[in-house]
Amino acid sequence: MRKISRSSLAVIGFLLAACSSTEWVHPNKPGDAFTSDYNKCQQDAARDPKLQQGSQLLLINATERCIQKEGWRMIEREK
Repeated sequence: MRKISRSSLAVIGFLLAACSSTEWVHPNKPGDAFTSDYNKCQQDAARDPKLQQGSQLLLINATERCIQKEGWRMIEREK
């Protein structure tokens, strides 16, 4: 399985943020806690044997489902 480097994730995150007006929010946590929760979910998804042979999209989807279970929601920012 090919792993994406942290710098690649940072570039992807930057590009998505530049093209988007959405953000992840949590009712009880500050915004800077998202990275820690996301990384934990990503590591948990990467350990799932069912996802180790799959596409990167399956891993991303599993990570996003996990982050949503943690209470994070993606909302559209008001401009």
